[in-house]
Amino acid sequence: MLGYDWPRLHAALNDFPAALLLVSVLFDLLGAINKRDSLKAAGFWTLIVGVLGTGAAVVAGLMAEDATEHSARSHEIMETHETLAFIVLAIFGLLALWRIVRKGVWSEKEQPVALTAGVIGVALMVYTAKLGGNLVFDHALGIRTTTLQAVQQERPAGHEHEQGDEREHGAPQPDTAKAAGDSAKAAPPANTDSMSHRR
Repeated sequence: MLGYDWPRLHAALNDFPAALLLVSVLFDLLGAINKRDSLKAAGFWTLIVGVLGTGAAVVAGLMAEDATEHSARSHEIMETHETLAFIVLAIFGLLALWRIVRKGVWSEKEQPVALTAGVIGVALMVYTAKLGGNLVFDHALGIRTTTLQAVQQERPAGHEHEQGDEREHGAPQPDTAKAAGDSAKAAPPANTDSMSHRR
C-alpha cells in the first residue's frame, strides 16, 4: 500500500482533517462576526472535506488497532482515543448534515448553537490528538518490538558530531554522555509496552 501499513496510514491521515475542521470553525466564527458570506462558504466547504477526512482517519485507526502490538495500559488509552474520535466525527458529521439541509447557511437562531458545538468539537479533537500523541511517544504504539529492541541497543553507543556541533544539536557533554550510557546499560532491557495485547 505505497509503503504504508495501517498505523502509518492512520498517522498520515490524522493531520489534514484536524486542520480543516479547526479552520472551518474559525471561518464560521469570523463570518458570524464580520457578516461575510464568503467566510461562511469557506467554513461550509472545509467542514465537508474535514468530515470526510476524519471518517477516513477513523477507519484507518480501527484497522490499525488490531495490526499494532500494544500493552494493556496502552489499550485503555487507545479505547478512550477511539471513543473520542467517534464523538468528534459525530459532532462535525451532524453539523455538516444540518448545514447541507440549510443549503450552507444557518439562521441567526441556529448559528450560536452550531458555533458552540463546533468549538466543543475542536476542543475534543485536540484532546483526542493529545491521546494519540501519548500512544506514540509514551507507549511506542505503531513501533514493532524488534525495532524497539534494536533502538535500545543503538542509543547507549551514541554517535559522533562534528566539532562545534555538540551545542547546536543539544548533544550531552562527555561526562554526561558517559553517565547516560552507564545508566542505560544498568537499565533492564524489557519494554512492557511492546507486549502484544489483542481485544
